[in-house]
Amino acid sequence: MQRFTDRTVIVTGSSKGIGAAIARRFAQEGANVVLNSRSRDDLESVASDLDDARTLLVEGDVSDVAFAKELVERFGGLDCLVNNAGTATAGPLAEASDEDIDTVIDINVKGVLYLCRAAIPHLARSDAPGGGSIVNTSSVSGTGGDWTMPIYNASKGAVTNVTRGLALQLGNQGIRVNAVCPSMTKTEMSEGIRDNDELFDAFLCRIPLGRAGEPEDVAAVVAFLASEDARHVTGVNLPVDGGVSASNGQPNFQAFQS
Repeated sequence: MQRFTDRTVIVTGSSKGIGAAIARRFAQEGANVVLNSRSRDDLESVASDLDDARTLLVEGDVSDVAFAKELVERFGGLDCLVNNAGTATAGPLAEASDEDIDTVIDINVKGVLYLCRAAIPHLARSDAPGGGSIVNTSSVSGTGGDWTMPIYNASKGAVTNVTRGLALQLGNQGIRVNAVCPSMTKTEMSEGIRDNDELFDAFLCRIPLGRAGEPEDVAAVVAFLASEDARHVTGVNLPVDGGVSASNGQPNFQAFQS
């Protein structure tokens, strides 16, 4: 299936995990893919599996407003922006440093806003069958709270509502704006939990499908939202969470019954 032949897609945070899977998915479907991360070496590792003629690596920090503008404007045309770059910090808010707060908000929120602002004029000119598209990576943590991640919750809650607000604002320009909301996914960010059997089992008891997600699970949904198949879908924050949000994150008490 080649839904994105000759289309240009920017995927931020595409050096590993979900972002790398998203970049590979778009490449498999024929897109010209712009990979972005702060690490050139990691980008080159991902790009080694892709077609050099349709892949461009751009190293830089999306929370730098000048770089965000440059990243979008250097290509002249753009059909889809995937705002996937993100970071997280855990622990009590009372113990968080100013740097902890600034880093998460700068990358997770300001980076999204900077890139969307720069991309709007280009996406409005897209002649893609489904129109220009923005897909943000939010999280189930942006639709409810976590016990130890208030800063991350704040940042992803912002992404969730930016998605809704931009969908309302940009629909008359032919631009669709949606987000995916993953839960526990097998990435480097979740290794600390997955390496702790007791903690990981507690997470699995909240997932009706009984397993952590794969980055490719999220990538498939991102590709759908960006495609003509979703041409009448905008303003959606779509859980890709194995069913966690269906129970508001409550554990499966049957798992504890003998």
